[in-house]
Amino acid sequence: MDAAHRAPAIDRATDSHTPLVLRRVDVTAVVAFRPLRRDDFPLVTAWLAEPLVARWWSHETSMEAVERDFGASVDGHDAAEVFLAIACGRPFGLIQRYAIAGSAEYLAELSAICNVPPGALSIDYLIGEPDFRGRGLGAAMIAAVVEDTWRAFPAAADILVPVALGNRASWRSLERSGFTRIAEGQLTPDNPIDPRDHVVYHRERG
Repeated sequence: MDAAHRAPAIDRATDSHTPLVLRRVDVTAVVAFRPLRRDDFPLVTAWLAEPLVARWWSHETSMEAVERDFGASVDGHDAAEVFLAIACGRPFGLIQRYAIAGSAEYLAELSAICNVPPGALSIDYLIGEPDFRGRGLGAAMIAAVVEDTWRAFPAAADILVPVALGNRASWRSLERSGFTRIAEGQLTPDNPIDPRDHVVYHRERG
């Protein structure tokens, strides 16, 4: 999101089946979110196999692997929240939100290259539909989830997102949605073919 754009507004209806909605004053597109469901797994499987997603996520693409890694969240047995992003009536992306301290190993690794404030959260995200890329929807999706995070987690004040240095599109989306680069360092890459070079972005409750 560039400096000319105002921060997006999000409306969440009290009905849990109604998606939260992002409205950007400079575009007509609407990005909506709803919790991931098990009947979305075939779509998620296809997205994980899509070449650009596979390049950076390096996730197994079998239904068994998707069930293993997302099933607990769908059933409410995992602290990570996973959402499907929708625009123009079509699902186009996935975003998940979680507490960094939920994994002691991940917390220790990240703490070696930057300060991790107590209660800090992180997000992972992807755009699975190639024709939805290059339209600002990545930044819009991130900005929407950030604003919702401040509402959903009133005690949280920080969101940290490590990104592989080579994944320019990902960290540029973070910058456009208001994140600031605060650190560079060595972290375990999602894809083993990548070097350990990462950048860490931070968004503070405003």
